[in-house]
Amino acid sequence: MLAIHEQLNQLLFSNTPFVMVTLVDVVGSSPQDVGSKMLVTKDGLYAGTVGGGKVEFKAINDAKTLLEGRFPKKSFVSWNLKDDVGMSCGGIVRIYFESFHTQTWKIAIFGAGHVANALIPLLLSLECQIHCLDTRQVWLDKLPNSPKLLLTHSQNLVSEVKQIDQDTFVLLMTMGHSTDLPILLEILRTKQFPYLGVIGSKAKAVRIKKDIEEANLPSSCKDAFYCPIGLDIGNNHPQEIAISVAAQLIQVRDQLYRERESKDSPKFLSHVRYTVETLK
Repeated sequence: MLAIHEQLNQLLFSNTPFVMVTLVDVVGSSPQDVGSKMLVTKDGLYAGTVGGGKVEFKAINDAKTLLEGRFPKKSFVSWNLKDDVGMSCGGIVRIYFESFHTQTWKIAIFGAGHVANALIPLLLSLECQIHCLDTRQVWLDKLPNSPKLLLTHSQNLVSEVKQIDQDTFVLLMTMGHSTDLPILLEILRTKQFPYLGVIGSKAKAVRIKKDIEEANLPSSCKDAFYCPIGLDIGNNHPQEIAISVAAQLIQVRDQLYRERESKDSPKFLSHVRYTVETLK
């Protein structure tokens, strides 16, 4: 069974609005420990528990009301079990509600090698959700444990493309060209992401363009991805590459935000492609 933080991560990646309910204090007896959490969607209890019974029933209903926008996104309550909940026993519970409505900045990274292991801890310091996929469990195990990081061990990364949401920034940095290319071609055939980057040199970019032509894809696909990725700063050490890539992701993200705010792009993060300035 998935841990509560993993189920929270699934809701964030699927853009499902939900409320996280946390039991923060108890006076008297309680069937759950302080710190217990549950996740509530518009359909009701999704995962976890704060004790069951009347307390949990009331907490679920209040969480669903919070999702309807009647109250602020964060709410702290203190309930007298007899007066507020209708229980015969005495005592007080204090519960914290936090709703998640907004769209999350999502980043999918195919490959968990040296650059990904340098990049992901850097990105985890930002407000984003990261999905890293690799065929090698040993490399996935090197990554930090975080509720903002979803790990997928799969022997068929091409088949995982269909699971990636259209609003995701996507990076391809697997073991090499032979493993990056099938994923890239599948994306170009079936998906459109706001950012699509392939790690490699300008020489690799030229080769990829030739591969796209041989795959009989539209010529516009040749300019539908970044390669090389990252801003033109630093050296070839994984840590400096990671910084340059993170900077480019932020740059593209902010450009999209500005377009949304100016209403020049009514469908934010939808069917957007960028011409690659580095491919000249």
